[in-house]
Amino acid sequence: MQYQIIGETMPAVEITFDAPGEEMFTQSGGMAWMSGDIEMTTNTRGGLMKGLGRMFAGESLFMATYRAGHAGEQITFASTVAGRILDLNVAEHQGLICQKGAFLCAQDGVSLSVTFSKKLSAGLFGGEGFILEKLEGNGMVFLEVDGDLVEKDLAPGEVLKVDTGNVVAFEPSVDYGVEIVKGMGNILFGGEGLFLTVLKGPGHVYLQTQNLAEFAGRVARFIPSSK
Repeated sequence: MQYQIIGETMPAVEITFDAPGEEMFTQSGGMAWMSGDIEMTTNTRGGLMKGLGRMFAGESLFMATYRAGHAGEQITFASTVAGRILDLNVAEHQGLICQKGAFLCAQDGVSLSVTFSKKLSAGLFGGEGFILEKLEGNGMVFLEVDGDLVEKDLAPGEVLKVDTGNVVAFEPSVDYGVEIVKGMGNILFGGEGLFLTVLKGPGHVYLQTQNLAEFAGRVARFIPSSK
């Protein structure tokens, strides 16, 4: 498989299959366009329980798999919001933990499942940050980044506190948790919400400059309400 990331504001990844039988999979509706000799199959990919788990993580119950009929076939997967597409080799990172909704597409050798924070506090208070996606196996994965991409290498014991919506992914070696914002004044008037995601090294972290949920909330203020 070969690929190139095309476009700037709303990027897409264009895949060229090197041999017949090569496959890529994505959530339902993730494909933008493809050449003629590519077969599409749709299933829960791993069984019903895995499919239901992905639903909790913000993905589709069903996943679409695209198989090349012969070498040279092309397929393109486009991002849904303005930003970047992050291309990573899963094996090189010994797996990845991703924020829900970050997954765009991957090679067939990659496994996508749901994982939860080890800390109960994250589950009770962390909102969407509690349910994460776990990527394992061998092959390339492509993740959606809202806005610009920022990467950080955390040293052992180094702590990074992030608004949940600005996390894209991190390596499994990174410890993950949630903490409450301190101070009643900060909670009421700080405008940053009640909780922060806490990432503790060692490991590599991928962040995004746009918080889509916060952006949607600001846009919603300008939508007239019917009375």
